[in-house]
Amino acid sequence: MRILIRSIGELCITAGLVVLLFVAYELWGTGAYTQAEQNKLGDELTRSWNAGAGAGKVTTERVRLGHGLALIRIPRLGKSFHYVIVEGVSVADLRKGPGHYPGTAMPGQVGNFVVSGHRTTYLAPFNKLGELRAGDKILIDTRASQYVYEVTSTKVVRPSDISVAAPVPEHPKANPTKRLITLTTCNPKYSAAQRLIIFGRLVSSKPRVKEASS
Repeated sequence: MRILIRSIGELCITAGLVVLLFVAYELWGTGAYTQAEQNKLGDELTRSWNAGAGAGKVTTERVRLGHGLALIRIPRLGKSFHYVIVEGVSVADLRKGPGHYPGTAMPGQVGNFVVSGHRTTYLAPFNKLGELRAGDKILIDTRASQYVYEVTSTKVVRPSDISVAAPVPEHPKANPTKRLITLTTCNPKYSAAQRLIIFGRLVSSKPRVKEASS
């Protein structure tokens, strides 16, 4: 009996260690993958933007799925909040960083620029999205322009509620006249039971300042 109890105890300890290692990988191991992808996407985006700097006045352009589209920064979330937005929202795309929903508006365009991101794994870019308040700024950099959006409201919805991604959020049949942004992520943390939605509107735009070479 003692041997049986000891064996069961050892199995429980082993199982606990396996679960602990899995959780550690999900929280930190996946982040290493995303960081590497972000570094690669950032380098590719910089080279692309610099190469086309003098080729016309393109401010926003379509890119292939899985490639970098723009940069997102949110001052309230700190100076370290700086991510390349990937074109696409497939499982593979979102492992690289926040993803732009294909078919929704591009940065600065009339309509709804919709971006989704992980909240707990794969570097958790949208981990602190719940801290945003009305009036907070969301900065989107493209090849030639920086678009400044302002948070207008937040909402929690069911995962099946796709109306938040409509050109006019929550009004799928309406024709858009404003330049909007919508950020989406899972809610609450460590759960996919709901979606946290951040709505915003464009308040200004200006030419993007090229970062100085090191």
